[in-house]
Amino acid sequence: MTNPLLAEWTAPHALPPFDALMDAHFGPAFDAAEAEGRAAIAAIAEATEPPTFANTIEALERADKLLDRVAGVFYNIAGSDSNPEREALMRDLAPRMSAYASEITNNAALFARIQTLWDARDDLDLSPEQERVLMLYHRSFVRSGAALEGAARDRLTEVKSRLATLGTTFTQNLLADERSWFMPLSEDDLEGLPDFVVASARAAGEEKDAGGPIVTLSRSLITPFLQFSPRRDLRAKAFAAWIARGANGGDTDNRAICTEILALRAERAKLLGYANFADYKLETEMARTPDAVRGLLMQVWEPAKAAADKDAQILEAMLHKDGYEGPLEPWDWRYYAAIRRKAEHDLDEAELKPYLQLDRMIEASFACANRLFGLEFAPLDVPLYHPDARAWEVTRNGAPVAIFIGDYFARGSKRSGAWCSAMRSQSKLDGAVTPIVVNVCNFAKSEPALLSYDDARTLFHEFGHALHQMLSNVTYGLISGTSVARDFVELPSQLYEHWLEVPEVLEEFATHADTGAPMPRDLLDRLLGAATYDMGFSTVEYVASALVDLAFHEAADAPADPMQKQAEVLEAIGMPRAIPMRHATPHFAHVFAGDGYSAGYYSYMWSEVMDADAFDAFGEAGGPFDPEIAAKLEEFILSAGGSEEADVLYTKFRGRMPGVEALLKGRGLLTA
Repeated sequence: MTNPLLAEWTAPHALPPFDALMDAHFGPAFDAAEAEGRAAIAAIAEATEPPTFANTIEALERADKLLDRVAGVFYNIAGSDSNPEREALMRDLAPRMSAYASEITNNAALFARIQTLWDARDDLDLSPEQERVLMLYHRSFVRSGAALEGAARDRLTEVKSRLATLGTTFTQNLLADERSWFMPLSEDDLEGLPDFVVASARAAGEEKDAGGPIVTLSRSLITPFLQFSPRRDLRAKAFAAWIARGANGGDTDNRAICTEILALRAERAKLLGYANFADYKLETEMARTPDAVRGLLMQVWEPAKAAADKDAQILEAMLHKDGYEGPLEPWDWRYYAAIRRKAEHDLDEAELKPYLQLDRMIEASFACANRLFGLEFAPLDVPLYHPDARAWEVTRNGAPVAIFIGDYFARGSKRSGAWCSAMRSQSKLDGAVTPIVVNVCNFAKSEPALLSYDDARTLFHEFGHALHQMLSNVTYGLISGTSVARDFVELPSQLYEHWLEVPEVLEEFATHADTGAPMPRDLLDRLLGAATYDMGFSTVEYVASALVDLAFHEAADAPADPMQKQAEVLEAIGMPRAIPMRHATPHFAHVFAGDGYSAGYYSYMWSEVMDADAFDAFGEAGGPFDPEIAAKLEEFILSAGGSEEADVLYTKFRGRMPGVEALLKGRGLLTA
């Protein structure tokens, strides 16, 4: 039987053959793709002709074409719709893919050809993009251990393989904890909850066949429950389960895994000649050094903590007024903060949410992209990997740009969080390749689907990543789309969030789910007027997580007990007792599910310094849809991928690098 992953994809728009795919196809497809890749690498390494950019670097770009295609489909599906077969294959693939990558970087003959090109780079008459690609290949090989020999090289290969296995195990443990826990709610337990929370709880109960409404560990359900449930005992129970993810004992406990991951990362850095893992990881980022990261985080920490401490006193007084003794607890903060917001800003999530329909917010994100970049979105009726997913063809002036897939609802088979990925990345090496870009979210499913304002911001955030992928215009896949420094990759996504705050966008697309009426102007004004409300809380929970991540990785020796180290860091910075870390260690997937954000969780704030400044550029010009600034944003940021250093690209866009003032102002934390 022909494996549809290996055959030519003849579906419209060259989409993957989702309707023909079975789990049994993935394993053989990976086998065939690895074999093809190995043969291609061997042909490059063993070639008798002198190395050229074309026969070595461009050949490397093509070598894993089939593997990239198979992996792009599998990992997207496995992350958003897992099952036991896919999870088992992921566990098998983790060390295999690591070993395959190590085979390539440990290939002495291949590295010699790259080194020859690197040494002769000034005489090769390369384009700027080719110079950049050559540098990145050489740097990647060196940082992967290509220059090591003997026992050190073998040990690094073992370390990377083990890290890949542990990252996969961490992710699956976390998903298992999130999938297995739920709290049944009686009809009395629903008292005081807004209709949209009740509807989400009932929908979650139906999905799990629980026989009634439930609270799950989906952020889009547990967060509003913590905001609105007057039952302090139930809030405490739900919160305890939320923070215990990955730390429940038994087979899914992640604490020992975190310890081993940190130890192996420290060893990896030392094998490569670095003092610690943070030095290794940050070398290629905009921040460059741990001191630069700490400097930014602490600039923000002090005013944020001052604001949070002031807010905590007010909320604790409200708790005592309700007859509860003792201090304000973490399961109290959101509840009393919501009551206070209603009192001070006359803003109630239950009043707001009917105006934030998922479909209308999708339309809003598309409309902004149309006004800024001329993109048009047409729905596609095509088979996809899950009934909840939907697709659009993206064009500009009639020419194809991309295929966009949105997968928005939470389900037990989907890992938590929200993300953007590409099943196929843009490139032009062998003709124009249009990307297939995927946004995945975990919104509570209801009819109609309604979002919180934070949910709507998440939708715009992930669509900003999608634009970075869709508008990419480079030749080589290595530097396509979001293949940029980690502390630069969040710039397009966080910048795009600002268009949700543009009054004319909300006036047009924030329409009531029942009546179709636009959001009243006074409600819109109240919403935007409360934009920085409770910013002390959200900033403190984030910065604390970033500081813990940095502390884990900047010491020469990894902490023997990461949980103890976490506690020490939080004590040293004076973490308010009623605010938890946004991501505690056992469920800190950004840091432990892979190396992506390890020693790099600060990246959101580093990018926020730029996104606040970048949106100011529109304000300084003709407004949020100024065509000249939008064109510069596309040319120097969204289409450029990793073709130049991030600070060079930003300076080309803005004329300078920004300071932290715009960030503090945007968060309402700028003190006189």
